[in-house]
Amino acid sequence: MTMINKKNSTSNEKLDRVQDKLMLTVDSLSITTATGVQLVNELSYEMWQGQTLAIVGESGSGKSIASLALLGLLPDSLTITGAVQLAGTSGMSTLPVANDKGRNAALRPIRGQRIGMVFQEPMTALNPLHTVAKQIAESLRLSGVPKKQWRATSIALLDDVNITDPADKLNRYPHELSGGQRQRVMIAMALAQQPDILIADEPTTALDVTLQHEILALLDDLKRQHNMAMILISHDLNLVRRYSDDVVVMRQGQTIEQGQTSAVFSQPKADYTRTLIQQDFGQALTLVDDNADKQSSVLEVKNLKVQFPIEKSLFGGTKRWFDAVKNVDMTLQKGQALGIVGESGSGKTTIALALSQLLSNQARVNGQIVVNGQDLSALSKSELRKFRSQIQMVFQDPFASINPRMTVMQIIEEGLLVQGVDKVARQQAVMESLATVHLPADFVQRYPHELSGGQRQRVALARALIMKPSLLILDEPTSALDSTTQVTVVSLLREIQEKLQISYVFISHDLKVVRALCQHIMVLKEGTCVEYGHTESIFNDPQHPYAQQLLKASTT
Repeated sequence: MTMINKKNSTSNEKLDRVQDKLMLTVDSLSITTATGVQLVNELSYEMWQGQTLAIVGESGSGKSIASLALLGLLPDSLTITGAVQLAGTSGMSTLPVANDKGRNAALRPIRGQRIGMVFQEPMTALNPLHTVAKQIAESLRLSGVPKKQWRATSIALLDDVNITDPADKLNRYPHELSGGQRQRVMIAMALAQQPDILIADEPTTALDVTLQHEILALLDDLKRQHNMAMILISHDLNLVRRYSDDVVVMRQGQTIEQGQTSAVFSQPKADYTRTLIQQDFGQALTLVDDNADKQSSVLEVKNLKVQFPIEKSLFGGTKRWFDAVKNVDMTLQKGQALGIVGESGSGKTTIALALSQLLSNQARVNGQIVVNGQDLSALSKSELRKFRSQIQMVFQDPFASINPRMTVMQIIEEGLLVQGVDKVARQQAVMESLATVHLPADFVQRYPHELSGGQRQRVALARALIMKPSLLILDEPTSALDSTTQVTVVSLLREIQEKLQISYVFISHDLKVVRALCQHIMVLKEGTCVEYGHTESIFNDPQHPYAQQLLKASTT
């Protein structure tokens, strides 16, 4: 990529661009808060037709807001300066970025139609009350497609993004689709208006490793088919390396390094870039053997089956059931960690909810779950409520799983409050819990929106640890975090595992994280355990074809 602040472009670079069309230039884009904090400082780049530019950096580096500024989607309290030019029929035209009354009107025909956007979390970005058909139709209406063509065009778009049985999916609501399907619907909606530039903001964050490659390969194909340019915002350097032509590395609003992806990865000039590329998650703890007697078993699961209703009979009963989990067995010793991996929809989270006794009454759960020698199915509701402190869960999205109206103190102490623990003891326990997750004591008065993603995840972890559980279930606790924060959280979890001898059931699609934390691993496919054993044995010599495919995808 020819950076606009680089006057000494080589003749080779110029020759490479002869056939391309300059689509977008961003010159000295800066974003400042009302209190004078610089969120983005003089970001500059050029975009060419058919090019993928990756913007990478840790949480809070300014990569997402720099792209939202192009579409005028930032709050009016921020001051935005710089020059943005977009290619048009009569050459380059200037886009308004500063906050003024005319900005929205000027950018309305640009949003979606010239610059499309795939947002980070499709479950939040899609309307839960509307079907897929209605949401795609909205994009088609804005791009002027006649109403009688909406259905056929919607099916064609879903077909383009490799959704099976697209006609059926049109009648579904977002919650009835898997994570990968929701992400594909978002892409279809963005493509409906045939934009020249597509901004993909962390499009694979919550997806398993095979789906990540599928989605990015799909975006790459669609970019070529539609002759678009693409801005890929990501914290996953493996994916960036494979799917981008050029890269901008950002940290705390500053551009640390930029250039062709191959050059930046082979010869990074900045120390920070080298740190990002060479992330080391460390090694899982080496614990005493697995042949310890059964007395030390924290968790024993036999023949676990979970079914969900998919078709009701005329009189309200269930006519057909979907088998989400089929005959799963597992054993977990004190102080050890079991990693559960598999693609989206394989049953990982369903197992976590079954172990935590958090499945809805509609789900049908069979099999035996024994925690610390207690069969959970034998407990009454009141007994289970008391027993719950021994099993705690940390959810995938820390922002969604903690109350935004409560302070950190109120969030962490809530479990002890329910148990009737007095105020002084509660406050002391909160301070100890904060210290365990390495958060300062003065965080107790903060609210969730005042914390970074990594800090919120530590608060969620502290809330679980304050109950002194023997079993901690972690459902994708690092998927929404950037790579440097992931390393910190994994290191923290390993430290807690060693110090408190807590057992983990760790659900993740990131196999590097699983390998760094878990002594054992279970590979799930379509609700069935296809491989189970020592982590290193499975990583070094996977037996099942699906396990081989999953591990291969994680290393490419």
